[in-house]
Amino acid sequence: MDVSASAAGASARVPDDRAAQRRYWDAAVETMPRERLMEAQNVLLRAQIARLWSASEFYRERLAAAGARPDDVRSVEDVSRLPVVTKEELREEQELHPPFGRFVTAPASQWQELHPSTGTTGAPVNTVWSKRDVAEITDFTARTLWQMGVRPDDVVQNAFAYGLWVAGMSVHYGAARLGAFCIPAGAAIASQRQIDYLLGVRSTVLLATPSYGMHIAETLRERGIAPEDLALRVGGFGGEAGTENASTRAKLERGLGIEAFDYYGLAEVGPTFASECEAKAGLHFAEDHILVESVDPETKRPVPDGEVGVLVFTHLSREATPMLRYWSNDYARLDRAACACGRTHVRAPGGVLGRHDDLVIFKGAKFYPVQVEKAVRAFAELADEFRIELRRTSAGSSQVSECTVVAEWAAAGSSPGIEERLRRALKEELGVTPAVRLEPYGTLERTTFKAKRIVEQAARG
Repeated sequence: MDVSASAAGASARVPDDRAAQRRYWDAAVETMPRERLMEAQNVLLRAQIARLWSASEFYRERLAAAGARPDDVRSVEDVSRLPVVTKEELREEQELHPPFGRFVTAPASQWQELHPSTGTTGAPVNTVWSKRDVAEITDFTARTLWQMGVRPDDVVQNAFAYGLWVAGMSVHYGAARLGAFCIPAGAAIASQRQIDYLLGVRSTVLLATPSYGMHIAETLRERGIAPEDLALRVGGFGGEAGTENASTRAKLERGLGIEAFDYYGLAEVGPTFASECEAKAGLHFAEDHILVESVDPETKRPVPDGEVGVLVFTHLSREATPMLRYWSNDYARLDRAACACGRTHVRAPGGVLGRHDDLVIFKGAKFYPVQVEKAVRAFAELADEFRIELRRTSAGSSQVSECTVVAEWAAAGSSPGIEERLRRALKEELGVTPAVRLEPYGTLERTTFKAKRIVEQAARG
């Protein structure tokens, strides 16, 4: 099947009566030999570059500044010679040319929805979805849900945030495309209400951030509700790293009685365009719509498969606000070998390993919050929440003078020797020994959105 033809016909396809027995959402695309997939990517890429040159003054200026013209980009290998675009550059462009900047390439008559980024690290970046974009996003989001085992007879409790944050909307559309019954619970309602729906409506699928999934599991324990009392069988967790940590996955699966799968997306790119399959061998990306690179953070050139780099994405089919080499800030390693499930699209084994902005350098060691998470959540004596308190040598400095991992006792109370055991586990995982402070259960704030793991403290003096 031709990839572009598949994308164009996405909105017309609906699950048939035998849908539940299908292994793949779109077998022809998902199992396409990589040679054919790359050929299709080349065709889509050339057309996209030509569109950007003719319709976007923003991208035309960037390409010209790099000494590139549309004819210079003939294949996916040529993309790495082009400059990356960062969220900060998109913000600046929209400030200079409000409200959407000069990278909108679809006429206003084709616009359907506005979706800004979360704005957790600065002003939101506005992205526009055209009518065709909505159809394609819906289709490949349905594919990500199908990979995790969601089927038409499921009851999907969507606890991702709705409103302007994109994940809630995209998975809602995807679940509808599958034919599933969807509860648009969102992230704004209390955990008690989420549990009421789990019990009363008998939800079989839960979609949430890992932090919120942990919080719901914790609330279940507090109410004395066993996972066996629920109908849940599948959980998709995205919005932050951690689901592929063995200790985090195990706690989600035990606490909710589910199979837990990693989920990934970005407001500017996906928004939900990668998920694990039954093999749990890494995130599968929708490469027929999005070109995926893992690059050296200094040179911006691709690193060999298996090496850690920053994920960079290029839209192959996005119509309204396409991204050309978008710098995600997320670290991962890629694997293009066919998965045990039979899918051929590139995977990120281990998922997102950390964010470039969250890198902690302490006593010469470099680590990410997700590594602290791995150590903390390996202890049954500790609750799921943790924070990393940092104190800099001076205001604005990148040098950390003090690093303290703050965790909580589990509800059952303290356990002798746990602090020293946690210090040893942190040293083994991080290569350095931070200070440890254990607080009573319930001290740290719980969240329904993305947990803030790093807390900056004022520099001394």
